[in-house]
Amino acid sequence: MKIDADLVHRLITEQFPQWAELPVSAVPLPGMDNATFRLGDDLSVRLPRHPRWIGQVEREQRWLPWLAPQVPLTVSTPVAAGRPGQGYPFPWSVYRWLEGEAATTEGLADPVRAARELAGFITALQKIDATGGPAPDLSNAFRGERVGTECDSLAADSLVRAKIAKLDGIVDTDAVTAVWEAALAAPAWDRAPVWLHGDLATGNLLAVEGQLSAVIDFGTLAVGDPACDLIPTWMFLPAQARDAFREAVALDDATWARARGLALAGSLPVPDDPFFAVPARVTASLRHLDAVLADFAEHGQRR
Repeated sequence: MKIDADLVHRLITEQFPQWAELPVSAVPLPGMDNATFRLGDDLSVRLPRHPRWIGQVEREQRWLPWLAPQVPLTVSTPVAAGRPGQGYPFPWSVYRWLEGEAATTEGLADPVRAARELAGFITALQKIDATGGPAPDLSNAFRGERVGTECDSLAADSLVRAKIAKLDGIVDTDAVTAVWEAALAAPAWDRAPVWLHGDLATGNLLAVEGQLSAVIDFGTLAVGDPACDLIPTWMFLPAQARDAFREAVALDDATWARARGLALAGSLPVPDDPFFAVPARVTASLRHLDAVLADFAEHGQRR
């Protein structure tokens, strides 16, 4: 399905004529699950690319206006709900545009401060009443589900083990397997489900002059096991900031073990996976995997 600026302009003109004269332009990082466009200076438009992600629209429309005032970092919030039209078959959203650039590991002005601010966001999210919140399901990629559960998730046990087998001779598969099995053996989250973002990747964190400023893309929002929100430890934060993050989130050893398994599941550069056709992604994935293995060597095996 072709989703371009012309389609967005036609949808806006049809459904929100008050914005019909605003220019529509693609953003530098348009997103994999959803296409994002800038609308004028103050708005953005977000459209699901596939039927699987339709549930994300309803979740963000329902929950973000309520969650946003309760967390310390700015959160993208919807200002209008679009409906199918102009040949586009899914619901979609208009958001307030948030200034900032995608936060990067190298671009952080003060990594330890960033680690503590991100931890503050995560802990604040977990303290919010989760009654009636969205459970793990297909449309949020089963974020918050128990590690290894056989579902359409990157962390399904059979999928992870198959990927590890394909990496024999490329990475230390014995070490990788040890991390994964420790995650499976760790006790499950035994408290009430809590709110989690589900995808705190660099593209979903914004920074202004090297300081964290906002969190965007809540498509994987869920209530469940918060282990997946610890993944930035290895996939975003530099080594010198990880201890500060670990201390600030104050979660138990079992949650950290599950988090290492989830981070590993997303950092296996299987040669036949189309996502890893880009060499830079392979390099980044191997770097993240090394960080997870090092963390396991330091923290996991003595606990």
